[in-house]
Amino acid sequence: MKVPFTWKPTGWYMIGWSPEFPTGQARPLRYFGEDLVAYRDDHGDLHVLQAHCRHLGAHLGHGGKVNGDCIECPFHGWGWGPDGRNRYIPYQDRPNRAAQLRVWPVREQYDCVFLWHHPDGEPPRWEMPDIFTSFPQFDTDPANYYSPYPEFSRRAEREPVHPQIVAENGPDSVHFQYVHRATVRPVVLDWRIVDREWRFLTGWPDARSDDPDKMALRIHSHMFGLGGAISAFEGSSNHRLIFAVTPVDDTCSNMFYSIWWPRVPGDDGDVPPDDVRARVEKEFLISVWDDLDIWRYQEYIEHPTHATVDARAYVELRRWATQFYEVPPTGDAATAR
Repeated sequence: MKVPFTWKPTGWYMIGWSPEFPTGQARPLRYFGEDLVAYRDDHGDLHVLQAHCRHLGAHLGHGGKVNGDCIECPFHGWGWGPDGRNRYIPYQDRPNRAAQLRVWPVREQYDCVFLWHHPDGEPPRWEMPDIFTSFPQFDTDPANYYSPYPEFSRRAEREPVHPQIVAENGPDSVHFQYVHRATVRPVVLDWRIVDREWRFLTGWPDARSDDPDKMALRIHSHMFGLGGAISAFEGSSNHRLIFAVTPVDDTCSNMFYSIWWPRVPGDDGDVPPDDVRARVEKEFLISVWDDLDIWRYQEYIEHPTHATVDARAYVELRRWATQFYEVPPTGDAATAR
């Protein structure tokens, strides 16, 4: 997908789920065109660093060992701390104090793992919002929901979709009728910009009522930048979800989807009951990637012809998105204008 902006926007981006990063193991990752290594140290803390050892360039995620809070190079045993500095060289009495790996700030939230990206490596400018406390009008106790991973989580890898294309679904309620085969057309009830977030409220009219303002379902969503959105459902369904998209390089992204489903009263088990799993699968998990059939082949129209009903929200969302682009486009993106 050619777009007139960079694939390296600033913000928080999901890179996986906490159980995928067990204690004492190193894992290779690739995001934003960079090779990374993730490891959970012996204290249980997760770290993400630049992947290649500054000695002779070995990839720390392929054969690297965790030693205390360090990741140890598989080539010559150099140890790198969570601050990115060389802590030890096993065959000499002192480290190379000038050697430094880039550190990528990480946050874990209810088994979801988020990475802070800034093209120049600057520290986080805002914090990742909390999917529970961001919606205090609803139940904010995570213990009252089933854990999203693995039963209620899905991933799509290396899809040719830029994060802004996903964000532009925010003000678009009409597509539900055509893409998701909705029998009732939802409406955008409200949208506003709060600090770095684009917040919007979508309503699903009650088909059993003659009152057009009566909603069977409301979806409260907060985009936390271009990395995705957290949402709380109110009405016929009362769950939470995250839909996140993270660039791999200048051509494709990985996508992540997780649902926090309310527990059946009295059930404190780790695995949801079969009937709950079947409902969530049928109503939400099967259709989550419907949009991909559009996005994979979509051309980005820089100056679209809008319908009257959607023009203002689309224009404002694209204006809001510009704050996350701090470097110019490269490669195909640079020629897309």
